[in-house]
Amino acid sequence: MTRVLLTTTSFQDTPGVHHDLLKKAGFEVVNERGPLTEARMLELAGQFDAFLCGDDAITRAVIQKSLPRLRVISKYGIGLDKIDVKSATEFKIPVLFTPGVNHTTVAEHTFCLLLAAVRHLIPEANFVAKGQWKRLTGHEILGKTIGIVGLGRIGKEVAIRARAFGLNVIGYDIYWPDTLTTELGVRRYTDLNELLKASDVISLHTNLTAETKHMINANSLKLLRKDAIILNCARGELVETAAMVEALKANQIAAYCTDVLDVEPPPPNHPLLGLPNVIITPHIGSRTYESVQRQATCALENLTLFLSGKKPHAQANLN
Repeated sequence: MTRVLLTTTSFQDTPGVHHDLLKKAGFEVVNERGPLTEARMLELAGQFDAFLCGDDAITRAVIQKSLPRLRVISKYGIGLDKIDVKSATEFKIPVLFTPGVNHTTVAEHTFCLLLAAVRHLIPEANFVAKGQWKRLTGHEILGKTIGIVGLGRIGKEVAIRARAFGLNVIGYDIYWPDTLTTELGVRRYTDLNELLKASDVISLHTNLTAETKHMINANSLKLLRKDAIILNCARGELVETAAMVEALKANQIAAYCTDVLDVEPPPPNHPLLGLPNVIITPHIGSRTYESVQRQATCALENLTLFLSGKKPHAQANLN
């Protein structure tokens, strides 16, 4: 019987058709509460034919120790920065993933964060919960400029919603099809720093790579307007935490709203926790009933298709 390590908590905790499909597949499934550290993955390595994983640390050492038994890695989601894809390719381990399943949900969460920030939603709700009728004055987003960094599936959905809210939309991405301008009305910026200077709101939707790590840093933060808001529903490491904390404490920018952190879950002393101009949600941007079922079904179908000798929906390391 094929033995599968299942680590993603949203797959495990959210009811839906994916649980029926998992039972039907006939695997021996071992559940762990991810994301798992490299140390825990190394403890488990070598015991499984497949990983059905989330954001666990699947390093070169983990992959090597998992051989020769490990046959495939099926990622629940689209971000592959926690998986050493290069090493997986070297050792001929397919890395499957699920593009196109969570762009609507993450785009909606992006605007949830933005609207919560500009209308002081969280402190206002907390005031009333404590019996206080304290009213703060917020801002409209109509007519403001949003700079979208990364115009893939999620970034495009953010652009569509931004136009509906009456925002001016500008964008930065190396890949730029004409439809971004002609159909979505996004004005292209080829210099990230110039986009940062022009934006009231910056929304990050790019992949985490060696080039994009800490793209928001002490130097780039100095370019922003003092009333600027940064939204991050991509990866925590896109932002240099120490520089962000310093900028927030100095009121150099208005707010940082993020669904992701450089360490997840954060330790109690994480420097972003407790700052008044910060909104943090626990990596739930794609955690809706609809999106979880799409992601889980796709990840599971990828796994079963591969194990039956058929072509999966999406593979990151095609040779």
